Amino acid sequence: MSFPRYPSYANPGARWFAAVPEHWDITKVKHAADFVSGGTPSKARPDYWDGDVPWASSKDLKHASISDTEDHITEQAVLDGAQMIDAGDLMVVVRGMILAHTFPVTKALARMAINQDLKGVRPRHGWSPDYFAYLLRASSPETFRRVDEAGHGTKALRMEAWASMEIPCPPVTEQATIAAFLDRETSKIDALAEEQRRLIALLNEKRQAVISHAVTKGLNPDAPMKPSGIEWLGDVPAHWEVKRLKHISPFITVGVVVNPTTFVAEEGLPFIYGGDIREGVIDWENSRRISEAGSQANAKTRLRAGDLLTVRVGAPGVTAVVPVECDGGNCASVMLIRQGTFNSHWLCYAMNTRVVRFQVEVVQYGAAQEQFNISHAVNFWTPTPPRAEQDKIATFLAHESSRLDELTAEAQRAIDLLQERRTALISAAVTGQIDVRALAEKQAA
Repeated sequence: MSFPRYPSYANPGARWFAAVPEHWDITKVKHAADFVSGGTPSKARPDYWDGDVPWASSKDLKHASISDTEDHITEQAVLDGAQMIDAGDLMVVVRGMILAHTFPVTKALARMAINQDLKGVRPRHGWSPDYFAYLLRASSPETFRRVDEAGHGTKALRMEAWASMEIPCPPVTEQATIAAFLDRETSKIDALAEEQRRLIALLNEKRQAVISHAVTKGLNPDAPMKPSGIEWLGDVPAHWEVKRLKHISPFITVGVVVNPTTFVAEEGLPFIYGGDIREGVIDWENSRRISEAGSQANAKTRLRAGDLLTVRVGAPGVTAVVPVECDGGNCASVMLIRQGTFNSHWLCYAMNTRVVRFQVEVVQYGAAQEQFNISHAVNFWTPTPPRAEQDKIATFLAHESSRLDELTAEAQRAIDLLQERRTALISAAVTGQIDVRALAEKQAA
């Protein structure tokens, strides 16, 4: 859908919003709003916490508006100086790594306190809070130019520079019209994007179901079945075996555990850590490196193409096959499953299903960092077909996964395009590059 432009424009210049409609003004953020600084009540005062007053931090600013927060303080904390904002005020993040890529702007729908990483923004008379929120979101690229490194490598918004940023100022009635238009149009876009997200969720469920069925029941729907002997596994094809992992692989061990960082080199072979592993994929290109000598010094865990690596810490159970590009490299802390007479890709599919993940969850430990021991993992049960059938299952699942992954990628591309359109529409409307007044009048009629 194309939108009309205003009859005439003025004030061209090297601003982030270029020209504006002739009857609009140009001002600065500090002339349009007042600011409220936040803070954190003393953690040493139990009477300040777990009350009824919402206390917002950056983790709460995930939506355009909020009425409640994850953390709460008491009225006593407010009486002793906790800074409050009112319903209708806006909140922006002024410190945190999120400013490396996102500038959250959220409207408060209720009275609440804010922490020191946020700034309350209270639009002055003559400004629509909803329009102002859209305007600040549209100014994100310009805002990022006013973000610097703060202590400990985090990001911080230079408030003086940001407050001096020029912004367009339409008549307040027109601001309300633009905000109403954007509410309506972005809701439509968001609904379409949500449909695509639901499709992605369904495709992921389908993918998992196809893999799980293939590695537990096989590809022949008419194959006779037998009890597996394991209650949670149920029946398996009668000609299959149910084996422990240590009876499938000839050797299972853990990667370099003692001071693995001492082997990290500037150049060399891939040195795979748990963070480099996703389901079925090893990000070897961006992994750490280990020298040839360093890898040979740890010969027990030297990688061979076709081996499997399983994450032990953080995302326990996630497994991928070692590609040829990692041959000769090494690994740290992860579980290494040596290739034997089995099909590596078949076992990888099995390891990433609930069949094995359930067993991982039973033995894993650690609250901050979930993990499992190799001594438990070697006894994981896996339904095991003959090698020829493993090959067929691996080929079938590679084809089906590829097909479903492509459908998922198409849905994600649709979401990305919708998001781009959303961003462009907001920017065009709040800077007057399109005239939405007539459209609003039609809607009202």
